[in-house]
Amino acid sequence: MKKEEIKELSIPELRASIEAAEKAYRELKVTHAITPIDNPSKITKDRKAIARLKTVLRQKELAEAASK
Repeated sequence: MKKEEIKELSIPELRASIEAAEKAYRELKVTHAITPIDNPSKITKDRKAIARLKTVLRQKELAEAASK
């Protein structure tokens, strides 16, 4: 997902995306531990994508709290 697409998501959508991404990441890690995957850099890319999602979520939560 691109940064622009992430910023357009609402807070509930972000939480759902984070949950799905973390689940896929955990499954990928287990798969890689059993049999090495073809592209191990995917693990790093997934971890960074999760961090991006969490960062945008936190920014939106802070903006929402500031507006109250």
